[in-house]
Amino acid sequence: MKVNRIRKIEELLQDMHSLSIDYLCEYFNVSKNTIRRDIAEMDKSGYIKKVYGGIVLNENEPAQPEAEPKHNWVMNTTNLEEKKKIAQLAADLVEDEDVIYIDIGTTTALLLPYIENKKNVTVVTANIHAINAGVEGEKFNIIATGGTIYPPSKAFVGPSVTRSLNMYNISKFFMSTIGVSIENGATSASPLDCEIQYLIATKPGKHYLMMDDSKLDAPSLVSYNALKNFDSVIMNKKPAQKYIEHFKNNNVELIYSKY
Repeated sequence: MKVNRIRKIEELLQDMHSLSIDYLCEYFNVSKNTIRRDIAEMDKSGYIKKVYGGIVLNENEPAQPEAEPKHNWVMNTTNLEEKKKIAQLAADLVEDEDVIYIDIGTTTALLLPYIENKKNVTVVTANIHAINAGVEGEKFNIIATGGTIYPPSKAFVGPSVTRSLNMYNISKFFMSTIGVSIENGATSASPLDCEIQYLIATKPGKHYLMMDDSKLDAPSLVSYNALKNFDSVIMNKKPAQKYIEHFKNNNVELIYSKY
């Protein structure tokens, strides 16, 4: 795939600092036109410099471009920029060697591109978006729970999911919600999804709730966990004072973007 080829070219440049077009054609077994298109794409980021017959690493580039997921579902996601802020904040909670669970939804799936620099992270998930993003990145050990696909949430549901989750020792759970309130906690629109989320809420480990501010005071059909039971709540902006006080009174860490 083009994305994976460009990523590999970047890795080769880190080691060799310069690459010829002929070498890249032979390495990837593709035409010069294909490599030239890849180079044109990479040149937009400022990561490389084009020279006669090849490319060199741009030593003046202070950092690699921000990781961005490439799938179509990303562009169709509502509140995308706000959800990306949440994903970036959540990424700081992931450490090398972690075994993490990615819950249903787009906000949680957006976490994966921001943790590609972590080493030997294992991702357990029923979220089809997360599976696709993880496979594209090729940076993780991906364990898909299996089960029956439930189209509304783009996730697997059913007994196969619960059996799979009971097999694994997971250290951190990154959870989603359709809407929350102080009285009803984190909620789901589907009893099928909620059954799995309720199971996860009972498992040992750190539980992190990722949500944008549109979810506040908007509880849905079924509740799966009280807000006070989460270790941290990660948001795109500072919530209303009543939530700040609720989290403080229940020792729930509130993490939100200042921008």
